Amino acid sequence: MSKTLDVRPAPAEYPPFYARYIDALPDGPILDFLGAQAAATAALLEGIGEAGAGYRYAPGKWSVKEVVGHVVDVERIFCMRALRFARGDATALPGFEQNAYVAVAGFDRQPLTGLIDALRVTREAALCFFRSLDDEALMRRGVAAGGEFCVRAFAWIIAGHQAHHVRLLEERYLPGITG
Repeated sequence: MSKTLDVRPAPAEYPPFYARYIDALPDGPILDFLGAQAAATAALLEGIGEAGAGYRYAPGKWSVKEVVGHVVDVERIFCMRALRFARGDATALPGFEQNAYVAVAGFDRQPLTGLIDALRVTREAALCFFRSLDDEALMRRGVAAGGEFCVRAFAWIIAGHQAHHVRLLEERYLPGITG
């Protein structure tokens, strides 16, 4: 397996907006972190259960289920971007509007167990994909949503994005669910 993934991406490997996700992660083997993160997030969500999964900490905010669905959608999109760039696709890719995706996804109509399964399966697919890449593919670049990304940065961004939302669940959702 390549050690290229274990080195934190440099700021020139991703647009500045994503530094908040990458900077929040510990140094070390990102694939190990991604695997452990998936298990920890699933355990957190299982503890919330279906009874708490519709909770919103404020009017107009996403429910727990919508947060989970959003995390899954973003991981899928970032993996698709990484795949295209790793394969040498030079097509500039568009951005997406996260609120519009959540609004039409119907996550609140899905059982939380199904969303947790989607989270696990999506992460396992991401891990298999990133493990398959050699150093050359990991260092390829492409443009998405107007910014340039290095393929390996996506593994770190995916982990940081999920960590961001887990932190929000712990800080803003859990007190209202358990309190």
